[in-house]
Amino acid sequence: MITDSQRWFILGILLIVIALIYLLKPILPPFLVGMVLAYLGDPIADKLEAKGLSRTWAVTIVFTVLSFVGTLLLIILLPQLILQIKNLIQNLPIWQQWLQVNVIPILHTQLGIEPSAFKLDTITQHITATWRDAGSFLTPIIKSATASGVAIVTALANLFLVPVVTFYLLRDWDIMMAKISSLLPRSIEPVVRQLASECDEVLGAFLKGQLIVMLCLGLIYSTGLWIVGLQFAVIIGLIAGLASIVPYMGFAIGIGAALIAAAFQFDSMLPFVGVVVVFIVGQILEGMVLTPLLVGDRIGLHPVAVIFAILAGGQLFGFVGILIALPVAAIIMVLLRHLHDIYKLSDLYHTAPEPTQQDD
Repeated sequence: MITDSQRWFILGILLIVIALIYLLKPILPPFLVGMVLAYLGDPIADKLEAKGLSRTWAVTIVFTVLSFVGTLLLIILLPQLILQIKNLIQNLPIWQQWLQVNVIPILHTQLGIEPSAFKLDTITQHITATWRDAGSFLTPIIKSATASGVAIVTALANLFLVPVVTFYLLRDWDIMMAKISSLLPRSIEPVVRQLASECDEVLGAFLKGQLIVMLCLGLIYSTGLWIVGLQFAVIIGLIAGLASIVPYMGFAIGIGAALIAAAFQFDSMLPFVGVVVVFIVGQILEGMVLTPLLVGDRIGLHPVAVIFAILAGGQLFGFVGILIALPVAAIIMVLLRHLHDIYKLSDLYHTAPEPTQQDD
């Protein structure tokens, strides 16, 4: 049974954690990313440790594999992504003209929207100017160094902090969890351990499962669209993979964007059929292979809850809020499930109202 002092202690800890997240959010991203990577790598390190390796060697192997995979993905995808963004910017005037000739007149006739309301010229010029500034590696560096030397030093420090934080958190993960468990009040430690186990199951299913599914779908869509010959295969594939965090959203956004891009690029119907086949194959693989194998039925987060959590996290804490949104949502879901069970067993739920006495 939790005493009043323990309740106030837990509430105080939660308020301090929330305040620290809010105050320190500019420096938290590398630590949060490192924590997620350490959480993902800990089960693999534990299995290697069980086979007889020391914790340091197990962590070194996991860290090396994670670094190799991340570097390989950057080497393969980053040049293609930059090239396709450049092509996208170059095609903006053509698409702008097509919209002005074919779409805007229809909207004006059917809905009464004035063509001047769209401001396509301003949008195109803004996007082109932004990419032109960002396309040079020297320009942003010089601007950042001139405007604020601290800003560029901070950015570089954050970049190098991620692997350092990941390595040390991964090495000491089990020790930290044991110390946290030893600090809990003994009367509530079994309950907290049970809740933590359920939260770990949900988070593990999501972070270790759903994120891998998203990555696999992004690669499947990008590769398939590249085989079809679509000009913006990598961009559309990655966007569809990221959007698949919500069921069917990745499929809807991806196939819509791919068909629109194909309409500008191809004259025959065969590439359109290829695009549809790519996304159908991706959906089949997701539903029959990837999700059952990597995720299962353990997440329990409703798609609307996922969207709300991401938007709410971004609104409250910016980029840091987006990073912690889904883990926090999963934990809240577990706590709400237990509160629901407690409520169903409480007198508040079962006690019937006393009948009122009526005067004779």
